[in-house]
Amino acid sequence: MVKNVILWVVIAVVLMSVFNNFGTRGTQQNSTLSYSQFIDAVKAGQVQEVILDDQNGIKGQLQGGNQFTSHAPNDPHLVDDLLANGVQIKARPAENESMLMQIFISWFPMVLLIGVWIFFMRQMQGGGGGKGGPMSFGKSKARLLEEDQIKVTFADVAGCDEAKEEVEEMVDFLRDPSKYQKLGGKIPRGALLIGPPGTGKTLIARAIAGEAKVPFFTISGSDFVEMFVGVGASRVRDMFEQAKRHAPCIIFIDEIDAVGRQRGAGLGGGNDEREQTLNQLLVEMDGFEGTEGVIVIAATNRPDVLDAALLRPGRFDRQVTVGLPDVKGREHILNVHMGKVPAADDVEVKYIAQGTPGFSGADLANLVNEAALYAARMNKRLVSMIDLEKAKDKLIMGAERHSMVMDDKEKRMTAYHEAGHAIVGKVVPEHDPVYKVSIMPRGRALGVTMFLPEKDQYSASKCKLDSMISSLYGGRIAEAQIFGWEQVSTGASNDIERATELARNMVTKWGFSQRLGPLAYSEEEGEVFLGRSVTQHKSVADETSHTIDEEIRSIVDRNYERSEQILKDNEDILHTMADALMKYETIDKDQINDLMARKPVRDPEGWDDSTPPNKSIKTDSTVDKKDDADKSIGNAAEQN
Repeated sequence: MVKNVILWVVIAVVLMSVFNNFGTRGTQQNSTLSYSQFIDAVKAGQVQEVILDDQNGIKGQLQGGNQFTSHAPNDPHLVDDLLANGVQIKARPAENESMLMQIFISWFPMVLLIGVWIFFMRQMQGGGGGKGGPMSFGKSKARLLEEDQIKVTFADVAGCDEAKEEVEEMVDFLRDPSKYQKLGGKIPRGALLIGPPGTGKTLIARAIAGEAKVPFFTISGSDFVEMFVGVGASRVRDMFEQAKRHAPCIIFIDEIDAVGRQRGAGLGGGNDEREQTLNQLLVEMDGFEGTEGVIVIAATNRPDVLDAALLRPGRFDRQVTVGLPDVKGREHILNVHMGKVPAADDVEVKYIAQGTPGFSGADLANLVNEAALYAARMNKRLVSMIDLEKAKDKLIMGAERHSMVMDDKEKRMTAYHEAGHAIVGKVVPEHDPVYKVSIMPRGRALGVTMFLPEKDQYSASKCKLDSMISSLYGGRIAEAQIFGWEQVSTGASNDIERATELARNMVTKWGFSQRLGPLAYSEEEGEVFLGRSVTQHKSVADETSHTIDEEIRSIVDRNYERSEQILKDNEDILHTMADALMKYETIDKDQINDLMARKPVRDPEGWDDSTPPNKSIKTDSTVDKKDDADKSIGNAAEQN
């Protein structure tokens, strides 16, 4: 604000000076006469008055009032001629500029260049680091948070109890170090929070700041690295110097993989800016000088690319895994977020938690927010269970694309395709139950069949994997069975790709081939090149590769034939389910159970008979208790 005011004042002064200068000059006509013209005018009686200065300068006024200027040589008879012709004479000394003005005029260009250079350097460095002006490139950008600035506590963190226990010990040490020191214990110098995006790593760090009641420095890994070599290392030194002055304290480095990547990989050797910054960080955390009372906490979702020296004991002594929450953790997280929105009496957080395995804390927060937004669009005062169900369907299956128009032929083919997935999935053993089948375009899919497990899953049996492959081919087989081989569409491309990948993993990774045995034939080797993790596969002999292809084909053919036989045996259900999809567009597990039992299919909740066919129904149906399949063995959502 002050800088803006000063800038406008300077502009105003300059404009006023220019205006005054040109204004005084432009009031009367001013001409320049040669000395001979000036003498002729004097002799002709045209000059009224003149002003002479010590440097032979002449200014005057003609009889008509016009101003003129001239310059006289060293003429001793000039004054006599003027007096003889009745010209009024005035004299004044020459104006001499002050020494300060001369210095200012001569140095003004240099001062201007220096000012422009300082301005651009401040712009490049974000205002000089914000601490000390334009030359403070090496100052740390870490923000110091006081005790009362963060209100988040461990009560706001749910779904990661083990991670909380690890960091709570650090907070306890900062509050009462004598309890540990009397037994010879030393608090870990650093803790690395590892986990997928959205699991709450940064939230835990904020809770640590709220609970510890000690100075808390927070910075991102990218804030260390600049275009000038050595700036990042200087900022690391400055940050730890500030931390030592405020000890005991905590330093939190978010996304440390931006600066902590493995050294010696790619170009630049050991002289580039990032590696110098990492070297300085290693020295500060466990170098010659101790950093007692300073605890470093960092977060990353890419621990595989971090330098080994950064992970050793003495630097990051603890690696705290912040994983995806289980069903109980999801319920606690939902309770935290539901406490911030007005909820209706019919909301059952337990059912939503059971239906969202694989969701991270950020996903659950987004689910509650989407439900609140949907309720607000409907002008509701409370968030109901149906709002949460709609939000869950949107996050799992994608948003409905009502603007996308398909003709009846394409819709019917999609209906048979999705019905084929659902029927095979219901018949084969150990398959996840069907959650919903829809031919409403969602996201990039024309139709969706959702298979959701009844509980959290961490592994899969060979029987389950075979069943998944069978259900993946159910859509393609249904198209061929009803419309003929010549009319099969490209809608099964993703199904074929995923089924082939599952079969390949069964043979080459999981040891489910009797011919090849329990050996890994495609072991992944991680190599860091140019800052990226590159995956390579060990080559196998041609004969072994041929055997692998035969085993993959054998698994696919076996499950393809099983799926084909199931659909032949249940062709009547296939037709009935396709008709139900054409009528309702979306059917749920209760309707699917009716169809599989060959009973009349019930109408969805909220269905109105006056609703035109092939239009979306008013509301979604029942509350379900299941969600996505384990992503490590394949996505359970079948998309056409």
